[in-house]
Amino acid sequence: MNAEDASPAAAITRWKFEASRRYQHILDKSTPHVGQRWLGCLVVALVYVLRVYMVQGFYVVSYALGIYILNLLIGFLSPQVDPEILDADHGPSLPTSGSDEFRPFVRRLPEFKFWYSITKAFCIAFVMTFFSAFDVPVFWPILLFYWVVLFTLTMRRQIAHMIKYKYVPFSFGKQRYDGKRASAESTRLSED
Repeated sequence: MNAEDASPAAAITRWKFEASRRYQHILDKSTPHVGQRWLGCLVVALVYVLRVYMVQGFYVVSYALGIYILNLLIGFLSPQVDPEILDADHGPSLPTSGSDEFRPFVRRLPEFKFWYSITKAFCIAFVMTFFSAFDVPVFWPILLFYWVVLFTLTMRRQIAHMIKYKYVPFSFGKQRYDGKRASAESTRLSED
């Protein structure tokens, strides 16, 4: 063991690397468990809401958290490549009829990163509630009203964009093609 390995800086670096590796391993293992991840996020959000309710403060922190979550939601609902930009450059890019090429919806912000960012934001906001410097006195109904107006206008614009370019960012309700229907038709045709 040389002198560089025994230094406190090297030990701290090794510890940080090992902690980072373990944290990433936990995140990687949680990836397929969508329901459990979102349930955990809901628990973290409820703990934050309970904390804000109990201390009756930190409304500016909550407002900033709401704006950040709205920004993440827009990224989650938006396609990776904006059809408005492609439309101006190359013409329409999304299928406009049933005979056009199928292109799956690819999000600008994937579900895992959306969940991770929201959970991390709630944790940071929760920690901020323990520091009185972030408890700015404001009249909270005005912040709530302004956030609701901002949310309504932003979602109206996003929904109009979805309708204009005919994309749906959710997979439920969409037609699925599995082998059962095709194999049933092939056996029916082979009988004839």
